[in-house]
Amino acid sequence: MSTGIVLIIDDEEKLRTLLARIIRLEGLTVLEAESLKAGNKLLDKENIDVVLCDVKLPDGNGVDFVRDLKARHPLVEAILLTAYGNIADGVMAMKNGAFDYITKGDDNDKIIPLLSRALEKVQLQKRVSQLEQQVGKRYTFDTILGHSPLIEDAMAMAKRVAPTEATVLLLGETGTGKEVFAQAIHYASKRSNKPFIALNCSAFSKELLESELFGHKAGSFTSAMKDKKGLIEEANLGTLFLDEIGEMHIDLQAKLLRVLETSEFLKVGDTKPTRVNVRIIAATNRDLEQEVKDNKFRDDLFYRLNVFTISLPSLRDRKKDIPAIAEFYLRWFSGKGNKRIDSMSKEFLDRLQQHEWKGNIRELKNIIERAVILADDHQLTLENLPTDLQVSSSRSSGPISAFDLASVEKLHIQRVLNHTRGNKTEAARLLNIGLTTLYRKIEEYKLSYDA
Repeated sequence: MSTGIVLIIDDEEKLRTLLARIIRLEGLTVLEAESLKAGNKLLDKENIDVVLCDVKLPDGNGVDFVRDLKARHPLVEAILLTAYGNIADGVMAMKNGAFDYITKGDDNDKIIPLLSRALEKVQLQKRVSQLEQQVGKRYTFDTILGHSPLIEDAMAMAKRVAPTEATVLLLGETGTGKEVFAQAIHYASKRSNKPFIALNCSAFSKELLESELFGHKAGSFTSAMKDKKGLIEEANLGTLFLDEIGEMHIDLQAKLLRVLETSEFLKVGDTKPTRVNVRIIAATNRDLEQEVKDNKFRDDLFYRLNVFTISLPSLRDRKKDIPAIAEFYLRWFSGKGNKRIDSMSKEFLDRLQQHEWKGNIRELKNIIERAVILADDHQLTLENLPTDLQVSSSRSSGPISAFDLASVEKLHIQRVLNHTRGNKTEAARLLNIGLTTLYRKIEEYKLSYDA
């Protein structure tokens, strides 16, 4: 049997003592109370899992007590004991949230198996609650990395809009963390315990997107064998995140506008509207104002989405945040890969900060994952980066093409120096050049090495 704490509330001392002795033999901790008042004090003080409670007590009724118990301690299970069972009390007890309702004396042999099942349910509920808390923590604003003014301003805006019901439009390049922001806004809102559903509008054709978003009725098209809920309906009372909203076909934009204006929509093949209460967070890397001018996006939908706009900065506009983000992913992927990599060389970090990061945080994440896989030491070094990142411009204007002869020579000498751990004599031998030539190349290319 699972471990746990059981509280017995009964004014009959002999029966209470007998039950306590039986339950303690199963290795469980047992607390006793002779009244509901005493029992409630113990519930507020101790981490109780299951309550065995008499129905008729001097200061109240166990059936009513269960309702109050579940309101105050939703994870605690209650088993009601009665000397004279009746169907009406049993039905009301179960309706109020009791785990079971049994007769005293006759069902003593059922107590232990019943307790075991109740404790299993409690443990499962606690585990689910812990996982929900972990999910909530995972998607808080604290998980957004960086302290540069641009990202701090974006977070401040998001925190202000999160508790409201306002529609939010997130603008930013691919990989800047728009979905992370959407999740943080959702989990900081009053809808946090309701669904968060994300849909990438660019991943579907017009017909498939309409079915995914709005659902359909059976028989509305050839393969529609049964009714299907759309994601708008699945997200009811929660948040729907529409990524790449600029890719949505203009015909579907009209249906989405109706949802925003009336909280109603028509499923494919249906004639009766479906009502929903859903918050929309949209995101795009397109210039929607220009799309409106080009007649590729509805102006009325744009104005409905543009209630509260947050612009997310590109990674190249907040390069001071790169070391912290890289460190986070280093720890993450090292843990996943069961590797002991605890640092990044100065050259490695310098090269990360010189890169333009057109793919933003997503690109940086992929680069760190690749580097961790390739690393053979406790530190990430230059040679763990892709070739185009290893080769940098001496003009510090970004990476030089890998076809540039000087860049290739510089990269090769650096690799050999790293291989020899700074032993220049050995490096010159491997390169088949004179030691004086090597010193000149080191100075010319401003090379560093592990001494």
